[in-house]
Amino acid sequence: MVPYIKLDNLWDALHNSFNSIQSQEVDFQLLDKIPGKDVKKWAPFSKEELIIAIKKYNNLLALSLDKLFWSHIKQIIKNKKCIIKLIDIANTCINLRHWPSYFKTSMTIVISKPNKASYNFPKSFHPIVLLNTIGKLFKKMIRERLQFLMISNKFIYSG
Repeated sequence: MVPYIKLDNLWDALHNSFNSIQSQEVDFQLLDKIPGKDVKKWAPFSKEELIIAIKKYNNLLALSLDKLFWSHIKQIIKNKKCIIKLIDIANTCINLRHWPSYFKTSMTIVISKPNKASYNFPKSFHPIVLLNTIGKLFKKMIRERLQFLMISNKFIYSG
């Protein structure tokens, strides 16, 4: 591995390291080999699902792109009208099959790993991606629902 002394060279190395997957081709014909399953209707999210998803987030986690801490969201959902609106937004995203660009916005911060002998190599750095808090919450709700459906329908082995 060659050290990257100049800032331009280091930036190129970091960019190539963290974005290397973009140039790989994907064989989508593999999907045709998967046996079909019955289509299931997506049930609307519930208040309980939102509360369970948000409880798992640590109040001390780093600030998000929208500058909201999880403690802020936990305070907001104590208001019945607010929690209903959040659930309505999550369900509308699913029903419209649309993920708002606001939820897709991110910022990547590259920080140096501690106690490295040299910071001239890409592996001496760690990228941290900041996303919007509400989008992360909705993604967590979707992820937990999909995980439940996959296990309960025996799409994956649950051990």
